[in-house]
Amino acid sequence: MPLNYSTQFDSVHDKVSAEEWQARVDLAACYRLMDKFGMTDLIYNHITLRIPGTEHLLINLYGMLYKEITASSLVKIDVEGEIIWKPTTDYGINKSGYVIHGAIHKARPDTNAIIHSHTRAGVAVSVMKCGLLPMSQTSMRFVGHIGYHDYEGPAVDLDERERLVRDLGEHNAMILRNHGVLTCGPSVAQAFNTMYNLELACRGQVDAMAARTELALPPQEVLNHTANMYQPGTRRPYGELEWHAMRRLLDAEDRNNGFAPYWH
Repeated sequence: MPLNYSTQFDSVHDKVSAEEWQARVDLAACYRLMDKFGMTDLIYNHITLRIPGTEHLLINLYGMLYKEITASSLVKIDVEGEIIWKPTTDYGINKSGYVIHGAIHKARPDTNAIIHSHTRAGVAVSVMKCGLLPMSQTSMRFVGHIGYHDYEGPAVDLDERERLVRDLGEHNAMILRNHGVLTCGPSVAQAFNTMYNLELACRGQVDAMAARTELALPPQEVLNHTANMYQPGTRRPYGELEWHAMRRLLDAEDRNNGFAPYWH
């Protein structure tokens, strides 16, 4: 019998709670935005989001492009990565790649959304001994607010979970050495905003260092002040206001891209 790898699924809007449906729409939008801004790696990586009021998470089917993902194509799993519900398809989930997400979701109840990427710039900075340099306003928001985790091989070993959580600490961003980057937050909007800015910071660093000229960095007191100004409790939780604009951007593009709309 041939395998079913269809990416067309019936809507689950009327089969889930209003809270779960909203979470599905927001997570699908985040996948589409990661694609739009060039932060994908074929079918790999994950974005996970906790369904409000539950310990269940939503994750992508392993095999779909980020630009194909819709609210109804997302899989419901428990915190250990066991499938509770998925659409009728032979696609499953990449459970081995879920190790990173599962560790953080279990250890950080304040974290509802987690994004992991293998972007060209993120990987480039992850191999730099200096790490992320505070050379731009975008990168300064991470001064004192980013963790580093040394590479131990593909993240499939459950024993690595403890060290991942330790190295992330209370931060909402982490560089996985020789691997990529990760962001998290209380909402998918905040996690995406952090990832977008971390990616911009990495791209800026790669470009500046490629110019092979002396770099100018502000004094430490300016770096500390700037980092504090961009923390969620200082002025506003960055990402929430921006999220409405991001959704409008997707709504306009979904009418012309040939794929099912993300909110299906």
